[in-house]
Amino acid sequence: MDVLLATASLLPDGETGGELVTAALADRGVEAAWAVWDDPDVDWGAARVVAVRSTWDYQRRCAEFLAWARAVDHATTLLNGADTFVWNADKAYLTELAADVPTVPTELLDERTLVSGLEAATARWGTAVIKPRTGAGGVGVVVASSTRDPRLEGLVAAPWVVQPLVESVRTRGETSVYVFGGTAASQVDKRPAGEEIRVHELYGGSSAAVDLGGEQAALAEAAVAAAGRHLVAPPAYARVDMMVWEDRWAVSELELIEPGLYLDIDPANAARFADLVADLLPQAG
Repeated sequence: MDVLLATASLLPDGETGGELVTAALADRGVEAAWAVWDDPDVDWGAARVVAVRSTWDYQRRCAEFLAWARAVDHATTLLNGADTFVWNADKAYLTELAADVPTVPTELLDERTLVSGLEAATARWGTAVIKPRTGAGGVGVVVASSTRDPRLEGLVAAPWVVQPLVESVRTRGETSVYVFGGTAASQVDKRPAGEEIRVHELYGGSSAAVDLGGEQAALAEAAVAAAGRHLVAPPAYARVDMMVWEDRWAVSELELIEPGLYLDIDPANAARFADLVADLLPQAG
């Protein structure tokens, strides 16, 4: 097998539109198949490359997932690599990126600093957004205006990051830029519904493929390059999420583990991903 595409047990055939990825790889002479990451019968080392695609349960089992990634990394070529996953699984990476590229302001909270940190955040920003440091899909996101805000009852287990509520998410939404081999290639714009701030379809959000913007592309490429300086090697591919904060685009998330390709919205991302993998295969041996 040339490539195994890692997915979750609830998605054995991969992400929505996953057949486009295997078809695009086949068109390039690359044999690929989906495999569930925690299936003990899968021989990951038999593949020349393992690409983590839709392991959308990793945040619930992060330690187990990272241990799996390290084992795969020792057995074959893993995109983007276990060390990258360790760094990217903790949203504290945003505090490191902030030294290099515009980033939504981010502070760290735990149970010891929850009250003082939240008081400082709401004094500074008025309304704050608290997120689990390891999380995905908008799960566990809480908006609060004070330490007495009843919405804080919805906090999941510590630790967290706290950020300002970026009001532009309700007017301009959030933008995702896909970067393959260090070059920005495509863009999806996402908007929340009603008073919601989460742009995910689960919460009523909507997404659309749009022409790649120059400012957005430049920020995405700079963010991936900056991440590469914190890592052993630059990420092969990434999704850079961004919002407008204080009149300029700022990184809100950097997805290096399993960035959904939005294939139902922009099916051409399958070909872009397949080109990247096909180019990397000769280096994988």
